[in-house]
Amino acid sequence: MALSRLRHPLFSRSLRILSFSTRSLSRTSNSTIFSAAAQSSISLLMLMFIRPTSCSGITGINDRSLKSKWTDIKYFSSSESSYEVLGMPALSPTMTQGNIAKWRKKEGEKIEVGDVLCEIETDKATLEFESLEEGFLAKILVPEGSKDVPVGQPIAVTVEDEKDIQNVPASVGGQVEETKPAQQDVTDERKPESTSTMINASELPPHALLEMPALSPTMNQGNIAKWRKQEGDKIEVGDILCEIETDKATLEFETLEEGYLAKILAPEGSKEVAVGHPIAITVEDASDIEAIKNSVNSSSTNQQKAPQHDTKSEVKAQKTKIARISPAAKLLIAEYGLDASTLNATGHYGTLLKGDVLSEIKSGKLSPKPASPKEKVLSSQSHQQVAASRESKSNLGQSDSYEDFPNSQIRKVIAKRLLESKQNTPHLYLSSDIILDPLLSLRKDLKEQYDVKVSVNDIIIKVVAAALRNVPEANAYWNVEKGEVVLNDSVDISIAVATDKGLMTPIIKNADQKTISAISSEVKELAAKARDGKLKPQEFQGGTFSISNLGMFPVDKFCAIINPPQACILAVGRGNKVVEPVLGDDGVEKPSIATKLNLTLSADHRVFDGKVGGAFLSSLQSNFSDIRRLLL
Repeated sequence: MALSRLRHPLFSRSLRILSFSTRSLSRTSNSTIFSAAAQSSISLLMLMFIRPTSCSGITGINDRSLKSKWTDIKYFSSSESSYEVLGMPALSPTMTQGNIAKWRKKEGEKIEVGDVLCEIETDKATLEFESLEEGFLAKILVPEGSKDVPVGQPIAVTVEDEKDIQNVPASVGGQVEETKPAQQDVTDERKPESTSTMINASELPPHALLEMPALSPTMNQGNIAKWRKQEGDKIEVGDILCEIETDKATLEFETLEEGYLAKILAPEGSKEVAVGHPIAITVEDASDIEAIKNSVNSSSTNQQKAPQHDTKSEVKAQKTKIARISPAAKLLIAEYGLDASTLNATGHYGTLLKGDVLSEIKSGKLSPKPASPKEKVLSSQSHQQVAASRESKSNLGQSDSYEDFPNSQIRKVIAKRLLESKQNTPHLYLSSDIILDPLLSLRKDLKEQYDVKVSVNDIIIKVVAAALRNVPEANAYWNVEKGEVVLNDSVDISIAVATDKGLMTPIIKNADQKTISAISSEVKELAAKARDGKLKPQEFQGGTFSISNLGMFPVDKFCAIINPPQACILAVGRGNKVVEPVLGDDGVEKPSIATKLNLTLSADHRVFDGKVGGAFLSSLQSNFSDIRRLLL
């Protein structure tokens, strides 16, 4: 067996003996050797291993915090040629498949170590796939735009020498090409039937189809809030095409290439547009704009005509088939003297419903038929019953009038996640009252002596951060996959900010290391961004502990719901003046007025037990009683 590609013959043996760190190379436990007897009796050795690159090796548009990147490479060698088959890498821990967004390198081009081969759209973001070795890109097995490519499936072939490009067997891409039609069929089934997805690309000039991007890890649909560019406008790299309302905030969608915006497929105000759904078409040449518009408009017109024709034929067929009539419909037919054969039945198995009769009555197209003597008797008996029921329903309708309030994308996600938190997280509630007077005195001194204006909430953030630093067991979360508690390295405080679109939680990172004035400035900046919908993903994603303060309202105390994956949220009520017994210098208790504040901690009982909760609240009490030591 001739091997010209095996660079590390002892690697598989040494790996079983030595123990490497998480940054070392890793491979599968077993290397499988395949031998195939061809006409020329050439034997192939395939070595498959998975190798992690450095964290800086692959940069994503939205998610740069992945701790491990995995590359799937298969080495092939024979007496005629030597080549490598690159598999679809797992670029995130939860990734099982990906989409080839764009190939940065073309077939036959030279590649160096660190060159970006292609852009891969994962379940989290669009990331760059870098080459680990130099050589030449011999063959692209999965073309640009391919969807749902499983992890490990071959996507490209590389060679060391340029002359080996011609020697790559044609059968390498055969298996992949056979699977493409099935993948395309699945993709076509999932796409909604709209004018944007039914465009015949072969009839259009060179163009690029822009899809709804995934602007956050949890985003699966978004709303088109506003188009910054209009049809026909020139676009440059970095220009903002539109504003998209995600499940977190309203973010700006920038263009990666220059050209012209030829057609907007998802108009301004479109709701719940699925990620990956086409929203616009761009072209490189301005002369191609009219061709795009005419083609899209003609295709949409043709699609609308066919359903209308089918609908009319279906209505006619339904009107002639009434199998049975519901009791309520019979009363209305008898009351108004209608001909049942002229009505349209929409119920199951040809049942004529009450709504069918009412809709025809409201349309005013029906004329009552002459009633027989028997029907007149039935009509007079039922008329009183129907009139009484309609009168009572009209009275109920006046008292039960309502107005639909449309939900924003953010509010929908908040409702879903809070419900999941309440159902899946065992909430533990701990409450304590603290004396607020030392804090108010410190705030007053900072303003009078140093002209530093801070809020009560700013100081509370600092107090909580110091308590989390003193009790690190409270700065933790529950890892569902491992079933264990994980301690956080940093103290990142999420603060609840009410906006018109819903509740946002910007993060004060490393709050235990910042001064009160620095925290105050950052809170003001982040709160303004949250209300304007301008928060960046890294400014609201993450956090280790949350604070919800309703002290500005007449709320004495309340219990907040935990924001997963965090394990704690502190509910802060308003301060109230109460009479407290105070021990005087003479050892006698005397009544005194003090300002008390209620704190209620909602904690994940899987992380918090009584000991950890008591230690954390005790640390909070100490910090509030001796507030000035926070300045040290």
